[in-house]
Amino acid sequence: MLRIFQQIALWEAISTVVLFFIAMPLKYFAGIPEAVKVAGSIHGFLVVLFVVLLIMCWNEYKWTFARVAKYFVISLIPVVSFWVEKDVKKQIASRR
Repeated sequence: MLRIFQQIALWEAISTVVLFFIAMPLKYFAGIPEAVKVAGSIHGFLVVLFVVLLIMCWNEYKWTFARVAKYFVISLIPVVSFWVEKDVKKQIASRR
């Protein structure tokens, strides 16, 4: 499950960047509002999946509340959210 969470964290971060730096400029500068609808829907789905998996990992791996809260708050900051994926990747590597 940790590897799945790591992948979802990565894709959630990528979807944030795509939404802010591709879809929103397409909407406001090129008049293509559908870009935000599509990218926003994908990003929303990934955020919900991220939170569900975060709670599942919290339970399964006995993470502290502070760690879970830190991951959640960091995931809300667009570019900084890539750090969650890297931190979980380190945890996966240390388990081997």
